[in-house]
Amino acid sequence: MKRTYSGAPDGKGVVYEWDGNQEIGQGRMEITESSPPSRIAMKLDFIRPFEAHNMVEFTLQSRGDTTQATWAMYGPLPYISKLIGIFISMDKMIGKDFEAGLARLKAIAEDPGH
Repeated sequence: MKRTYSGAPDGKGVVYEWDGNQEIGQGRMEITESSPPSRIAMKLDFIRPFEAHNMVEFTLQSRGDTTQATWAMYGPLPYISKLIGIFISMDKMIGKDFEAGLARLKAIAEDPGH
């Protein structure tokens, strides 16, 4: 997989692009808002194997000794996606990826030298 980083050195304007095989596909992600330590928003564009344009948002809320992390993705839902949604549960399809990503974030947050 080819990975490219460009744009700002950190925060708003950082761009990450990837281009891989059919399983990985091609896409681009750009940080559109960075409000440390509570929020980061990104524009996520998938180019292939299917085209999709979404917004991704991470919010962090202090809860005493812990921090609640929320990862959300939203965007337009074309007709074909609505049709697929009738037969395939999006939560079952990508929910495990969100859970794995949040688990990695937790591990890094709890062990910064990780």
